[in-house]
Amino acid sequence: MNNQNRPRPKARRTVYSAPRSTTQSPDKAAVQSKTAQESASPVTVKMKKRPLGARIGFMALKVLAFVLATILFILVVVGGSLKMICSNSYPSAQSKFVTTILETGKLKFLANMFASKETIQRIVDSNKMEEFSEEVDTSLISIAGKNEKDIEVINIPGPTYKGTLLIIKDPSRVSVATIYPWREAGETLDTIAKSVDAIAAINGGLYNSYVNKGGQPYGVVVSNGEIQYNSPQDFAGLVLIGFTEDDILEIIDIDGWGPGDVEQLVKDRHIRDAVTFQEEATDANNHFVQLIINGEPRDLNGGAGSGLNPRTVIGQRADGAVLMLVTDGRGKNNHLGASASDLIEIMKKYGAVNAANLDGGSSTCMYYNGKYLMTSVTFYYSNASWNLPLAFVVSK
Repeated sequence: MNNQNRPRPKARRTVYSAPRSTTQSPDKAAVQSKTAQESASPVTVKMKKRPLGARIGFMALKVLAFVLATILFILVVVGGSLKMICSNSYPSAQSKFVTTILETGKLKFLANMFASKETIQRIVDSNKMEEFSEEVDTSLISIAGKNEKDIEVINIPGPTYKGTLLIIKDPSRVSVATIYPWREAGETLDTIAKSVDAIAAINGGLYNSYVNKGGQPYGVVVSNGEIQYNSPQDFAGLVLIGFTEDDILEIIDIDGWGPGDVEQLVKDRHIRDAVTFQEEATDANNHFVQLIINGEPRDLNGGAGSGLNPRTVIGQRADGAVLMLVTDGRGKNNHLGASASDLIEIMKKYGAVNAANLDGGSSTCMYYNGKYLMTSVTFYYSNASWNLPLAFVVSK
């Protein structure tokens, strides 16, 4: 092959490119810098703020949910505890619970929730006191403290209660004050006391305590010799507690009586001031009245005679001095209350010849010298008493 026919090698072309500038235009650099910053920074989403009312409503719902959950927890714990207490495994606790609850006004249903009717009746029967058939022997009282103005105040501590006792040496100073004529709403104890210029007062007998109305008594009421209420037939087991014109404390069983019988009694026995309370031991109620008659304490058949509750008691010594006792309970001052056995022990210790239990529970209260010595155990009336239609009062 001759050299002329050989293919010629391709000429290499060298292309020279201008060097790239490392300097960017100001506008482009700013855009790239902003983009870099946005990509490096977290994305912030602007949320719409809730209205104030919505935020308050949400917080209220959270609080309500917490409260309801707490209440539910407490109910479960309490219900379980009561179920355990009311089982046959704890007969003493079961008996104390049933007898205590049956003495309340609004919580009696709890006994039936946690114990059968047969169990309740068995407990009531086993705690039933012996009946008192004796009447007060007025010859055992010889009044020695006429016109004495001294009132002794005694604090009485107990394992399940705190008590306060007033000793009034002149029994003629003790009477029944009322809001008569009767109406729907009663008055607090201090108001009743002030209305008759009394220095001291305690609550008295049966009355309509429904939703704290308090203006209507039950049974019999006598004030200053006048029969102001007379329907003994409305309740079983009524006992009249009051003073004669000779200032003797009478405790008289009027169960089954009619209005005419009461009128005759007031006339014959010269009753000047009196109220009534109920003696009844059934699966619906556990009330008692007579504690000591003619120096003899009531036979409790070896038991406490009752549950533990706030109490109001009135009694009289051989020298005529009147004893007024109240005890707390139902959680007040961390106390459960006093039993019938406690009341008898206290009244015996301070010399009672005759003594009777009055309406107690949330109604129990005592007023003396311008202030309450015992207010209602109900927390929303803890600075005063329930509304009442009447009271035993002590004149100045």
